[in-house]
Amino acid sequence: MAAMAEADSPGAAAETRCGFIALIGAPNVGKSTLVNALVGAKVSIVTHKVQTTRTLVRGIATEGRSQLVLIDTPGIFAPRRRLDRAMVTTAWSGAHDADLACVLIDARKGIDAEAEAILAGLGDVRTKILVINKVDLVAKESLLALSGELNARAAFAATFMVSALTGDGVADLRRWLAEQVPAGPWHYPPDEISAAPMRSLAAEITREKLTLRLHQEVPYQATVETEAWTERKDGSVRIEQTIYVERESQRKIVLGKGGQTIKAIGSDARREIADAVETKVHLMLFVKVRENWGDDPERYREIGLEFPND
Repeated sequence: MAAMAEADSPGAAAETRCGFIALIGAPNVGKSTLVNALVGAKVSIVTHKVQTTRTLVRGIATEGRSQLVLIDTPGIFAPRRRLDRAMVTTAWSGAHDADLACVLIDARKGIDAEAEAILAGLGDVRTKILVINKVDLVAKESLLALSGELNARAAFAATFMVSALTGDGVADLRRWLAEQVPAGPWHYPPDEISAAPMRSLAAEITREKLTLRLHQEVPYQATVETEAWTERKDGSVRIEQTIYVERESQRKIVLGKGGQTIKAIGSDARREIADAVETKVHLMLFVKVRENWGDDPERYREIGLEFPND
């Protein structure tokens, strides 16, 4: 019985599989939503603002004896600023380094200019899977035509039609990926769902709430950093975070009249962080001006991006 138990353990390299799967696509195509759906828990923030994902976010899904390390990448688009270039470079590096790459296409938009650019850049990417997302919003006949045209443009190993938001087709995609990743030991413990440190995830949660509340007003380059994380004797956690903006006028917008906006952001973030860490959270938010942080190499290193020199 002992020998059988050992053979069934996730660490038995001969019977387990594990691989890195990058999700690439244009901004707002649904990569973060799909990663969360595949994992079965929220590991990547989701907003309606383009370029919400700024660096590589790793979610960990388990399917049978396979561990899938899902890499949520920044959206690929024509970069105009230094931060844009850093994110697009990071997205392509994630696709090239992964064992498999899921290329997401928005079923509603089809092959637009952004999709064209992504298709043109797939030449050196290894095994590619086409994932047409948001299929619940498009007629079936249009989907079949779109799938045929996309497969004529690139050598996809398989095609999946899903709705990341409703979960339609997600289980089939997860099962297929589990069969395709290489044989080998798992890289993470069986109960782990994210490779991001909790400090980073907490900062991302706050940035999500900031973006959702101030979609039009919030500056594109606002960022959040977890400055302090203290575990208290009563089991609760005290977290201090700073929201950095580039101008004083932006700081006033984030604070809101009488501090009401920052209080609402903090309340929303605190509840979600508490759910993630499974304990009471005391969240302290500060707003500071950091001029031209988009040109500071140190800031890029802190959020996991390589600073573009040109």
